[in-house]
Amino acid sequence: MSLSLLFLLHKDLKYLTTPLIMGFERGFTKEVYFGTLKILPIMWIIVVLLVRLVAGPLVGKIMPKFVGQTDGFNARVLLNTLLNVTVLSVCLTIIGTWVGTKTFGLEPLKKFFHIWPRNFAIAFWIELLVAQPIARFAMKKLHESQTAKEAAQ
Repeated sequence: MSLSLLFLLHKDLKYLTTPLIMGFERGFTKEVYFGTLKILPIMWIIVVLLVRLVAGPLVGKIMPKFVGQTDGFNARVLLNTLLNVTVLSVCLTIIGTWVGTKTFGLEPLKKFFHIWPRNFAIAFWIELLVAQPIARFAMKKLHESQTAKEAAQ
């Protein structure tokens, strides 16, 4: 499998979260699925902005408070994933409802503690079991390719 295909697969698998959450919220029907596909481009832009402007800086400040010098790579990746998914799921539980319903109101805040745990669980397990292993495998292959090119020169 080519490296670019792995990156595309990783991106697409990460965004399985939206259709799953919408399915649990409104039912697993063809109409709900196609409606979700229509808002995915907007949600992708929102997610990128949230990662760059909110989650990234916030997690960057929080991580050093919890990570020690002797903590290994896997522990750091797990904590980073946990913190990022927590921040993004909190934000997207509210913003995603506004985008999905095309209304701006207090409804997501009223239902927040009912909806957020499910959204967090879906996002966390997809990230941990599907997206992160694909991303790590792709990065490993990229580094192996770069090392092989350097060794050949």
